[in-house]
Amino acid sequence: MSVLVTSSVFVTSIGFGVVAAAVLALAAVGFTLQFAVTNVLNLAYGGVMIVSAYAAYALNHAGVEIWIAVIASIIVGAFMSLFLNTVVYTPFQRRGTSSIAMVIVSLGMTLILVFGTQAIAGPTNVSYAMSQGATVRLGSIELTVVQLVLIALSLVVMALVHALIRYTRLGKAMRATAANRSLARNCGIRTDRVVTTTWLITGALCGLAGATFAINSGTFGATSTDVFLVLILAAVFLGGPGQPYGAMLGALVIGLATEVSASVIVSSYKDVIAFVILLAMLAVRPNGLLGASV
Repeated sequence: MSVLVTSSVFVTSIGFGVVAAAVLALAAVGFTLQFAVTNVLNLAYGGVMIVSAYAAYALNHAGVEIWIAVIASIIVGAFMSLFLNTVVYTPFQRRGTSSIAMVIVSLGMTLILVFGTQAIAGPTNVSYAMSQGATVRLGSIELTVVQLVLIALSLVVMALVHALIRYTRLGKAMRATAANRSLARNCGIRTDRVVTTTWLITGALCGLAGATFAINSGTFGATSTDVFLVLILAAVFLGGPGQPYGAMLGALVIGLATEVSASVIVSSYKDVIAFVILLAMLAVRPNGLLGASV
């Protein structure tokens, strides 16, 4: 009997892992694209996520359906990211600020966004007014309709990101800018416009990730994305920094590993597993799963 219970818990954790990976992929792909094209390790990403989640919350509790409110979170994420680049990051870069100093600047913006949100929204956790829907059984895995929607939404977004990168002029310009911005500029690519557009696109992904993270979590607060940002970094560096497909793969590995490990060990330690995997991977392949060999 105990073996059957353990097996059931294990299979159930796989389903939860897929949902966690779907949400993590939305965030990790936006983060790694942002880093690849703009060369800014934007640690304020988690702060933008939580502000976007609260934007959706404000509309939702004003009577707006949550899936419509998610659109607001996407817009807020896009324009807040553009604001950070225009007002904060670009002026520092023009002064020749080093990469490590830019990380410190982005960390400072994280603190401003997170604790500014906490000062306005309060320290207590909140939740969206929504139903999780019926439970759907897929073999031995049981997921709610909302969880299935999150998975489907992530798959659609990943397909759109693939189409953008591979089959559009903007995607080619983004890849060229990420590879060598000076050479791309000399070849006639308007790199400044590409960078601006990238901030908007990745900011939109950040806003969407913030809302889906809040939906999947059930309850959230101003500091809820602190640990989640660490998981984003683990997924990004596991797949290879600047590699969108690597971020997708890294998110799948981290999402499954954290949830499956929670069924085996104490659940409060599940996030530690992400770093154990990352450290083991970096010891074997420092550039990540899909990173270029040196």
